[in-house]
Amino acid sequence: MSNVALDDQPADSRREFLRRSLCATAGVMVAPRQKKRIAVIATEYRYYSHADVICGRILEGYTPNNIRVEPRTRIVSMYTDQVPEKDLSRGAAAKHGFTIYPTIAEALTLGGDKLAVDAVLLIGEHGKYPDNEKGQKLYPRYELFKQITDTFRRTGRSVPVFTDKHLSYSWSKAKEMYDLSHELKFPLMAGSSIPVTVRVPEVSFPLETRIEQAVGVGYAGLDSYGFHALEGLQCMLERRRGGETGVTAVETLSGADVWRWRESSAGQWSAPLLDAALGCLRSPKGGIAGQARDATLFRIEYRDGFQAVVYMLGQSIDDMMFAARIKGEARPVATRFDLTRRALPHFDGLVDFIEQFFTTGRPLYPVERTLLTTGVLEALLDSRHQGRRIETPHLNLRYRAPRRDYHEYA
Repeated sequence: MSNVALDDQPADSRREFLRRSLCATAGVMVAPRQKKRIAVIATEYRYYSHADVICGRILEGYTPNNIRVEPRTRIVSMYTDQVPEKDLSRGAAAKHGFTIYPTIAEALTLGGDKLAVDAVLLIGEHGKYPDNEKGQKLYPRYELFKQITDTFRRTGRSVPVFTDKHLSYSWSKAKEMYDLSHELKFPLMAGSSIPVTVRVPEVSFPLETRIEQAVGVGYAGLDSYGFHALEGLQCMLERRRGGETGVTAVETLSGADVWRWRESSAGQWSAPLLDAALGCLRSPKGGIAGQARDATLFRIEYRDGFQAVVYMLGQSIDDMMFAARIKGEARPVATRFDLTRRALPHFDGLVDFIEQFFTTGRPLYPVERTLLTTGVLEALLDSRHQGRRIETPHLNLRYRAPRRDYHEYA
């Protein structure tokens, strides 16, 4: 774990640190606290799936910033919606002593009548599910989540839930998930690993930063990787002056229209920021990234008048970047969300925050970020499918970013 000031740690962590320090000074042996019991609900668990890279760290330990961390939680039960040919869940259960149940309700109650776990980890990523006409993978995150909350309701008890990546392919389903967490009074945290990985060069905005313009850069598929790029953009922009206000409209452009827009009077402002972001590339994969033929542009209009864009550059690159113009600074600020220093190091940071959330019961960053990004992505894919600008009155979502900008994990 990275070195952070004691004051920046959750109160429970500070109390535990002080308790152990005092007991050590007095020569008293301190028994470790009982680890929180986790139920995992996953679409599938195979090599390099999100279930593997998240649960594997909780089961085996992990090394944020190359420092070994022993898990603070333990997986006691699991449900998998699909069992692929090269499934890893059954072998992991035999090795680590947890039980795989045939239903979500049984996984949460350990086969009994009462809720028997301290937290639920929902990983609705990977598996053989259909795509819709907009190119969205129809992962059943909402349907799995509903079975979790139905069990909460039936047993009369709720516990913290973390859900990996976006909440759903559907805004209405995502909003219902968010509303259910308020109705049943359980803390909900969600999102991907991108906001919590190391940034190269280091860029961290204090709250109330006067960001004037911003560009995100992503690659690969618009549904899965588009979410990553948008969340990378959002975790920076939510720290702007006034906080997050929501999104009023979006538009998606493709192919040559991307570069025509960049050269137009409406889009010229983005060109130097795109150049600054591309300056953080390790190296383009092929051709000139700034003229990629398979490019897609996401245009986002915020309710406070702020405008931002994300250039999705297809297969020309394999990095995600961000660049912004800050009031009073002559040159753009740019960074890369670094994913390459070790094998999937960004998941070390994500798992560390999941465990902090489960042990304290307090989200480290707002689930509203994920809710808003979920809605923005759906609207952008609607815009691409319909070939027009989409107004988004439903995305009038206001929230404040946390004081600390969590992203220190290499």
